[in-house]
Amino acid sequence: MVATTSIGSVLPDPDATSGLCDVIALFAVEGTDGMTPSGTQGYANEADALVRQYESIAFEDIHASVLHLVPSTPGRVLDIGSGTGRDAAGFAAMGHRVTAVEPTPELRSAAQALHPSPLIEWVDDTLPDLPRLAGCEDSFDVVMLTAVWMHLDGPQRRRAMPRVASLARKGGVMIVSLRHGPVPPGRRMFDVTADETVQLARAEGLAPVLQLDHQDGLLRRPGVSWTRLAFSWPQS
Repeated sequence: MVATTSIGSVLPDPDATSGLCDVIALFAVEGTDGMTPSGTQGYANEADALVRQYESIAFEDIHASVLHLVPSTPGRVLDIGSGTGRDAAGFAAMGHRVTAVEPTPELRSAAQALHPSPLIEWVDDTLPDLPRLAGCEDSFDVVMLTAVWMHLDGPQRRRAMPRVASLARKGGVMIVSLRHGPVPPGRRMFDVTADETVQLARAEGLAPVLQLDHQDGLLRRPGVSWTRLAFSWPQS
């Protein structure tokens, strides 16, 4: 059984969820201002090609270096910038309940068609404020930011980090990837350093537990490399 809001977001039956934040948040915001969310420029027009690219790489391969940080027992995962839903589906296959946030309608609809699952909730929302996740503080065991953080400018990153940090449970983990290299035409990206990201996270009480530099994104894009970062929230 599902419930549907007036803005078309599909929600799981509240009785089937482990919390009510999904229902509270998605009814809290009605519609958008009609503007393209910051950082998503270029994705709608290239959605078909991006689906083929992203889905060509297995979830287990792209995240091989960090999957040991993900709890083996079923929990709640927040996948911010979920794109084609590949990662949301991967976490769902592990038994986790996933809130998949994706602001680009063309990618979100493709993800829902490719990866239908009762364990995935698809949410139209965007950084830096994630207004539709109001009421979801202290809800998630894992927060994923894969190929997302580089779309935010400096002030947006400083605004987003406290918001993202507020959504995780004590003892949870946040995993971030940072892109380095030439920016594709029509995209909005910034070369964000690991040092800045670590400093912002530390200011919110997060402890860095992993840093992998010069990582391959597996799409063979000339001059492009990635940094993988992971942080933990203290138990108390």
